[in-house]
Amino acid sequence: MENSSVPGAITRRRALTVAGGVFAGAALAQAASPAFGATAASDADAIVVGHGLAGLVATAELAAAGRKVLLLDQEPEASLGGQAFWSFGGLFFVDSAEQRLMGVKDSRELAWQDWLGTAGFDRGVDDSGGQDHWAYKWAEAYVDFAAEEKRAWLAGLGMQWFPIVGWAERGGGLADGHGNSVPRFHVTWGTGPAVVEPFEKKVRAAVADRLVTFRFRHRVDELIVTGGAVTGVRGAVLQPSDAARGKPSSRTVVGEFELRAPVVVVTSGGIGADHDLVRANWPARLGSPPKSMITGVPAHVDGRMLAITERAGGRIVNPDRMWHYTEGLKNYDPIWPGHGIRILPGPSSMWFDATGKRFSSPDIPGYDTLHTLKSITDSGHDYSWFVTTQKIIAKEFALSGSEQNPDLTEKNIWKLLSRIWQTPEPIERFKEKGEDFVVAKTLPELVAGMNKLTGDDLIDLAGLKRQIEARDREIDNPYTKDVQVMGIRNALAYPGDTLSRTASVHRILDPGAGPLIAVRLNILTRKTLGGLQTDLFGRVLNAAGTPIAGLYAAGEVAGFGGGGVHGYRSLEGTFLGGCLFSGRTAGRAAAAATAS
Repeated sequence: MENSSVPGAITRRRALTVAGGVFAGAALAQAASPAFGATAASDADAIVVGHGLAGLVATAELAAAGRKVLLLDQEPEASLGGQAFWSFGGLFFVDSAEQRLMGVKDSRELAWQDWLGTAGFDRGVDDSGGQDHWAYKWAEAYVDFAAEEKRAWLAGLGMQWFPIVGWAERGGGLADGHGNSVPRFHVTWGTGPAVVEPFEKKVRAAVADRLVTFRFRHRVDELIVTGGAVTGVRGAVLQPSDAARGKPSSRTVVGEFELRAPVVVVTSGGIGADHDLVRANWPARLGSPPKSMITGVPAHVDGRMLAITERAGGRIVNPDRMWHYTEGLKNYDPIWPGHGIRILPGPSSMWFDATGKRFSSPDIPGYDTLHTLKSITDSGHDYSWFVTTQKIIAKEFALSGSEQNPDLTEKNIWKLLSRIWQTPEPIERFKEKGEDFVVAKTLPELVAGMNKLTGDDLIDLAGLKRQIEARDREIDNPYTKDVQVMGIRNALAYPGDTLSRTASVHRILDPGAGPLIAVRLNILTRKTLGGLQTDLFGRVLNAAGTPIAGLYAAGEVAGFGGGGVHGYRSLEGTFLGGCLFSGRTAGRAAAAATAS
């Protein structure tokens, strides 16, 4: 359905989710004025800044339209694909074949209800100058995309998905509030690398056809503005680097460059690796910024292009909206500085603050990430605890990251099936080698280990025992007043959770489910939800709401579309999808704008 309450709304199903068709192409060419082709002074038809997923998609679209593209990045070739390569490969689909296979009844209307309840758009949706005006429109278009064309488009590129759909961000407890009403988290077969692969192949084919030129180790320091239009980039050539993917690379400057093109597409990512920037933008609604955090993205995710684009006239909106995880583990074998890995938990572990006080609803594993983040910061500490059992971690713990899921990443069915009878090897390695795990046969031994790990005596054995025993008494009946136990039983009603993500209901203190395990959970930086404000063609807007000629943005630097398509919160599986959708949109619009 079309929402007529948003002034000036264009037809979403035509102009966006079917962008690239004959009529959509004509609409883009007309709306993306000024239209111009490369001049004799130009080095290419387009420059794309950032070779992550959004940059690869935008470049592929430009090359498909016959445009000559320079693809720049400050990192070496080894990091092509950016953060998406390291991801679990989760994608948000609506009413997919996989959902129907699992008996899930989903619809565009239900997904839009969930998106609105989650996003909480409240910053000038109906005001053309409002921070949420374009974000809301992008959200409508994206939900349409996820419900219609997205899966078929990606399947046509060779992607496949694990048939059991995950249920992430289950929400705050009300139908019209935050969270996914149904499972929508589709894990790509091959994880993040398999999401990157088809677009990397397209771009490399375009390189062979001399339509695309890679410029690795080219750090953009300035957007060139001529007569109010962006006409190129200037920057520094960095020392060649043989740094492996994700490893920090040298910032030694060995030269300068200046490149010209009629359009520049910025796809440079967010701020997650710069903790100072994260703290500077930290909103009061999430409590005080943590003094200690671990990092969920490589060091090159530094947010530099946000300020650079702002200096060229681009408007940054919703900078206080961000997405950081509460279940972070310090990586015992780090790839980048402060490298953290997130636990994707099932619903059964008990969650306590640093002092041993159990969190209440909706601070339940897998339910409401940002509410739990606020509860943790309110506790006065930068960490929290899972208290759980071997039975639970064997069935319910997954680790985010392509490198932490070799069975899925390598498409190894035998390794995948082995999860049925054993704890996944990456989980066992973290349990044995990771500094955040405490394993014990008895609760007194567990509490002693927890206090030793943190170097204090914040956990009181009697208090922790009382809370665990109270919870354990609630499982004797198929009904309960304990919200978390209700959630476990609700999860077990979904075949996907029964098969792969939820342990059978049992007492935490049942010796047969042991040993007991405590996991210290660190705050893990990850995504920037705000960013450069863009219209529905990916054009960057200035403070007056006018598109800046020649300037486009996509991916995380643009808040995944419009300067904040997620609003305050995410439904998960929407970050990669936001890069795909916004990269495609900006690439097609930039191609239309440079049509001769």
